[in-house]
Amino acid sequence: MKLFDLSGKVAVVTGGTRGLGKDMAVGLASAGADVVIIGRSVSDEVVEEIRQEGGKAIGISFDLQNFDKYDDLIAKITSEMGHIDILVNNAGVQKRHPSVEFPKEDWDFVMDVNANAVFFMCQKIGKLMLQQGHGKIINIASLLSFQGGMTVPAYAASKGAVMQFSKSLSNEWAKHGININCIAPGYMATEMNTALLEDEVRNRQILERIPASRWGSPEDMKGAVIFLASAASDYVNGFTIAVDGGWLGR
Repeated sequence: MKLFDLSGKVAVVTGGTRGLGKDMAVGLASAGADVVIIGRSVSDEVVEEIRQEGGKAIGISFDLQNFDKYDDLIAKITSEMGHIDILVNNAGVQKRHPSVEFPKEDWDFVMDVNANAVFFMCQKIGKLMLQQGHGKIINIASLLSFQGGMTVPAYAASKGAVMQFSKSLSNEWAKHGININCIAPGYMATEMNTALLEDEVRNRQILERIPASRWGSPEDMKGAVIFLASAASDYVNGFTIAVDGGWLGR
């Protein structure tokens, strides 16, 4: 058995058009998987970058808040690719407000994309995986699955939910050959963290706490996602792997 070989597997990556999602999609392709990326808008350039790794890749423009269209989305994927072996729920959004002022509209938006969409994608694609008797689901959690953060109560709530319901799904589905785990990225130098990167004081405070002494990059996510998508993790269930430069161990 080639532990990290994903040849013949089909992976679906939400939010796969940029940042962490794009690099995870490229990483999965480099291990042999055919890849479907889902985003609000998908550029030909990103799809081509994934194809350069040697496998098939397609992009689908889709708004994950359209919950009543999930069946159509999944039918389109299976029609094009035949089956789904790996699901990476990466799409995520962030809204910052002091908690006493946090608007319900923003709360609902964050919870819809970061938690509700993740659960219902797990539910819909998990049903297919249960029928075929195997599958790998990788949900993207956060350091704020463990910590509270500041001015991001909806984000913390959503990422706490993702880590916890991933355990619940694993408790039900592990015996049926479905592995469900999470990756909790640390402080990553991506667009979502622009405000922190540009805040000289906060940036310095963050770097001082990270044992690796640097912000993470999307490239750092590739190894963890390949591991959790491959046979190497067949006995890893319901766990959250932190890719954080040692932040949580500090």
